[in-house]
Amino acid sequence: MRKIAVILFLLLSFSSQAQELNFTVIINSERSNLQNTDIFNQMKTSFEQFLNGRSWTSNEFRPEERIKGNLLITINEATTVGSFSATVQVQTVRPVYGTNYETLLLNFADRNWNFEFIESQPIEFNRFTFLNNISSLLAFYANIAIGLDYDSFESRGGNSFFAVANDIVNNAQQSGRAGWGQSNSDRRNRFWLINDIYSSSVYSSIRDAYYLYHRQGLDLLQIDSEKAYQNMLEAIRLVAEANKAQPNGIFTIAFMDAKGDEISKIFKNAPMEIRTEVVELLLEVDPNNARKYNELLKS
Repeated sequence: MRKIAVILFLLLSFSSQAQELNFTVIINSERSNLQNTDIFNQMKTSFEQFLNGRSWTSNEFRPEERIKGNLLITINEATTVGSFSATVQVQTVRPVYGTNYETLLLNFADRNWNFEFIESQPIEFNRFTFLNNISSLLAFYANIAIGLDYDSFESRGGNSFFAVANDIVNNAQQSGRAGWGQSNSDRRNRFWLINDIYSSSVYSSIRDAYYLYHRQGLDLLQIDSEKAYQNMLEAIRLVAEANKAQPNGIFTIAFMDAKGDEISKIFKNAPMEIRTEVVELLLEVDPNNARKYNELLKS
């Protein structure tokens, strides 16, 4: 019995190391017309188990290395037969070397998700075929989250995960469900997000910006601030160049939604010449937040 217990412990230990995600699912069901709200508690548990309880990579992760994130689901409409309409906000963070600070990597609003949830039914997923709109969406954002995290540590390190996300989109398009297709009226969807990240040559430089900004920027800030600010400035240049080539791409918007507030704070301690160029670039990329960025020019 003791040997069996030891083997089980080792298996469980290995399994926990292989799990990459540490997501919290938050469900806002205030708009739903359902009397029985227990289903949303079950939904939360089921979604978290799907995201956090499986291995998404072949690498081992210690518990403290798991990628932290939030999945904020707002139920817009619900029926008694288990059909739901929702919006989803996906947020992920990454620790900054040598600090207790966590930097936002992804802050993306998915506005159109329809799905069916049956209590106590396992959520099945297959990379190579569309099974349901729950596992496809959750697996899609799991791979986006891991891909961006890997990109922030190694130049274009997230390639294999973006390939999986791209496969998920291609398979889901056959379902005819909203959010997976090449819609020109709603470009803030899953198709355009992975298209800009993985397929578009115009926005590929933003992936380089993720590496420069985080690994060669934020992670170096406590060690060599001059070099760190220069690298972060170069990252912002890359984003601005992509935006100039093709304005208002969803990957550009996603980068600014995640980094805009942070940039306006982090660069307050940078030399004035760097702040001046940063503001010029940001006003081109994100003019709606001009007032926030112009604060950087105050001494």
